[in-house]
Amino acid sequence: MFKKILVANRGEIAVRVIRACHELGIPSVAVYSDVDRAALHVRKADEAYHIGAPPAAESYLNISKILDVARRAGADAVHPGYGFLSENPKFARACQEAGVKFIGPTAASMEMMGSKTRARQEMEKAGVPFVPGTSRGLQSFDEAELVAARIGYPVMLKAAAGGGGKGMRLVGTPEDLRSALEAARSEAQRSFGDSEVYIEKYIVNPRHIEMQILADEHGNTVYLGERECSIQRRHQKVLEEAPSPLVDPDMRRRMGEIAVRVARAAGYTNAGTVEFLSDQEKNFYFLEMNTRLQVEHPVTELVTGLDLVHLQIRIAAGEPLPFKQEDVFLRGHAIECRIYAEDPDNNYFPSPGRITLLLPPAGPGIRHDSGTYEGWTVPIDYDPLLAKLIGYGTDRRQAIMRLQRALQEYFAAGIKTNISLFRRILRDPDFQAGKLDTGFLERLLAKPAGHPTDHEKAAIAAIAAGLFHVLDPAAAHKNGAGGSNGAEIPASQWKRSARADALRPN
Repeated sequence: MFKKILVANRGEIAVRVIRACHELGIPSVAVYSDVDRAALHVRKADEAYHIGAPPAAESYLNISKILDVARRAGADAVHPGYGFLSENPKFARACQEAGVKFIGPTAASMEMMGSKTRARQEMEKAGVPFVPGTSRGLQSFDEAELVAARIGYPVMLKAAAGGGGKGMRLVGTPEDLRSALEAARSEAQRSFGDSEVYIEKYIVNPRHIEMQILADEHGNTVYLGERECSIQRRHQKVLEEAPSPLVDPDMRRRMGEIAVRVARAAGYTNAGTVEFLSDQEKNFYFLEMNTRLQVEHPVTELVTGLDLVHLQIRIAAGEPLPFKQEDVFLRGHAIECRIYAEDPDNNYFPSPGRITLLLPPAGPGIRHDSGTYEGWTVPIDYDPLLAKLIGYGTDRRQAIMRLQRALQEYFAAGIKTNISLFRRILRDPDFQAGKLDTGFLERLLAKPAGHPTDHEKAAIAAIAAGLFHVLDPAAAHKNGAGGSNGAEIPASQWKRSARADALRPN
């Protein structure tokens, strides 16, 4: 096992990895920028080192600074989390050259799967089904026009090096193709330094379903079930669940076997996710592979009972997988909400600032993976993800009900959050019925927001009363606890009965 692990990330995922290190008895090392000096991951780690100014290029994306900290701290492994350098083959290769184990796949696997066009070419060789379209970047508008006519409109243009919805354009008619191609190439160049764009058939009302895989360094690869990721805004996932309401055991087996084939074709090791698009008739197609731990990994952990970060670390340390495919079982249902510091009333614009009050939810079936605390200032410099709220139940209905209850308990003051969005999603009849596709959230947000339910009104009133007592206890006592004119509030019937029982002779 490793002597010390450096966590090359920040926020809730850095806290998550640090906790896993502590559970395995491994000292952890945090890195931080100027604005993260007081961040939770810095407080939780055994050691912490400053690596630069707030811009990610000067801190969390600076390979030489991070490896210099690894050398100074004596860390023999690096966990990249997700985002930042987690899918950067140059970083994986630099770790190897520095004698530090990268907890993830090899640089070669990253390079193969990091380019969507190259991945499609390799999957075509491996007989993996993918959406009709090109396996290479478009060379000209004329080629795009010919391919679009052959596969039929609507079509989707995608950046080969893309992610997060950048460099993507949906094209419904031939007249829109030229301008959409120019816009996609321009955005791809700005976002990734690579203007390569390919084209594929747009599946109407698709579902985005992904399969978690694990592969050790001894040739063993398994799949751990699927996650439904169709609730998206601007091609960014917002809510995920496991298992998918669409997938039955036979579809899960077929999808899992193809995911394993994809991983083996890429020579893949460690944790990864194979993403698919599915139509409503359960026909599914390979989309891409994410060569890292996913934001939504907790839902898989809850339904399988496995700790994916522990397994990542053990695989990187050279241990074989401690189980086989036939040992993997799914139990219950889990749903994850990504809690962001953003303003729903201002087009979900980021909402940085100091968290003046934080009341996180708890109780049966609730998991709260957070990188925040009361009094901390949310910076403007990074992705505004604050925490992940996960509800688990014996079935999907119980998971929804527990998550609804937890969202009523959740309160953060000083900043805006998207908590209200999840309340809308979870009470929507189509969501509750599992009628999902990637256009679900767009349709929901186009509807006028409903009025608060009686339960929501009661919760808001309770929070307001609590704040009143916390912020002005003297006034609260005068106007509430002490009754009118300071008179004592009469004892309840329950209290009077209890007192009578206490006074009654034995």
